[in-house]
Amino acid sequence: MGAVPDTAGSVGPDWKKSTWSAANGHCVEVAQLPGGDVGVRHSKDTAPGRPVLTFAREQWDSFLSGVISNEFDLP
Repeated sequence: MGAVPDTAGSVGPDWKKSTWSAANGHCVEVAQLPGGDVGVRHSKDTAPGRPVLTFAREQWDSFLSGVISNEFDLP
């Protein structure tokens, strides 16, 4: 995982907002990045040069598997 500047404004990632986003604007967006990594950002942080968390595809797939299997649910 790392943080890289966003390239918003240029032809780039197709950011998708979470369907679980709150009406108050506290939302998460995810995009497939060039090179195969996955980017995650706050939906209000769309200005060019803002940081984006990046994950290798394998890391992201592992995280999603954990979510689907309820690995992160509290007892």
